[in-house]
Amino acid sequence: MKVNASLAVIAASAAALAVLAGCSSNKAPSTQDDGVFTYLLDRKPNWTEEKIDTMPPLPQASNLVAFNVSQNTPLTFAVDKTTLTVGKDGVIRYVIVATSPAGARNVNYEGIRCDTYEWRRYASINDDQNGWDQGSAFDFKRIENGELNAYQAALYQDYFCTSKLPVGTAKQIVNNMEYKRTQSVINLR
Repeated sequence: MKVNASLAVIAASAAALAVLAGCSSNKAPSTQDDGVFTYLLDRKPNWTEEKIDTMPPLPQASNLVAFNVSQNTPLTFAVDKTTLTVGKDGVIRYVIVATSPAGARNVNYEGIRCDTYEWRRYASINDDQNGWDQGSAFDFKRIENGELNAYQAALYQDYFCTSKLPVGTAKQIVNNMEYKRTQSVINLR
């Protein structure tokens, strides 16, 4: 009997060692920081901006869609709905008109990049108010939230972007702006 018990102990020990051996790894310890993890959607692809070959038409009063930026700013802001586009590069381009209480206007052709929370200017209206001045253009920069006239932040958050993507087609965005359907109202439904 002692031989059978000894064989059973040896067999059990061998089985346990085999299980433990299967759990071990022959690989050297990893030097990778396990705290650094990048989600698939957060990876930076090789992004290329679409080339802008032509400037949009200058805005007409009948095409302007007003939107709220802040209760504290005396300026009014509107987007020319006929110029709003959603590019294949994910940039939403539009003509913005900022008007002072005295009637002075700033008119810019701009773009907002949803995936990076950035905006850029392609052109401003010239001094004669009859064409575009591309000399005022600059590359993408971070959208500022805290500014009194932070209309890019209002457009991004209220109408243009959700989850780092455009909310829809240009037609859908214009429709939401015309009916004042902000993302906070849409998300409550």
